[in-house]
Amino acid sequence: MTETKAKIMGILNLTPDSFSDGGLHNTLQNALKRIEQMEADGADIIDIGAESSGPNSSAISEKEELARLIPILKAARKITKLPISIDTYKAEVARQALEEGANMINDITALRGDAKMAAVIAKHNCPVILMYSKDPTARTTIAEKEYDDVMKTISDFFTERIKYAEENGIKQIILDPGMGHFISALPKYSFEIIERLEELKKFNKEILIGISRKSLLGGMLEERDKKGPIAESIANLNGASIIRTHNIKATKESICQTCN
Repeated sequence: MTETKAKIMGILNLTPDSFSDGGLHNTLQNALKRIEQMEADGADIIDIGAESSGPNSSAISEKEELARLIPILKAARKITKLPISIDTYKAEVARQALEEGANMINDITALRGDAKMAAVIAKHNCPVILMYSKDPTARTTIAEKEYDDVMKTISDFFTERIKYAEENGIKQIILDPGMGHFISALPKYSFEIIERLEELKKFNKEILIGISRKSLLGGMLEERDKKGPIAESIANLNGASIIRTHNIKATKESICQTCN
């Protein structure tokens, strides 16, 4: 297979209420089947999340998140050697996951959700994904936020968050500028971010894009799965080195078209 310019991060939601695949993979059997399929399709990283964060989603307790996550993580570690990322903003969930073989933490609050998270990541010396969001909590809203300059806002945010992370001993940082409602209910800003993505290269960090199946693509899920790889390929050309997606095979094939 042709080498891509980006690593493909496959999404595994262990939640009943995720907007596109809630309830499909939250049993052990279905989760492991999904992991095997993602690996067969060419995923480079598996991103596992046990709590939804989209509009109208509900917060869950640390205990419930661990109950959903840890048994499947333990089983997953026995069937795949791929790096496993854990999508959580809770320090204790991150700690237990890292001790059970996870390799990185995907914190959509950019270390704002739990004051203890930075120490956990520093102790384990693992990569962390810091995501920009218009909302300070893990629950995003459908507000139509306006920006004078969306990339300046994101750059200023990352300047502050990187400083905080590094001052707390974190050495491996990946930047996610956010997409969809994490930016604004107005789709134009997400597309502008993709267009201007190279501006984030000044931070000398890997850049992750997660546009897969988001409502800004328009249409039903089948249509979004067709449009997503196109936007992901453009993001890849503009500097994204990790693409977080549900549709691994199509994304990999699309990005491969831009390799030569």
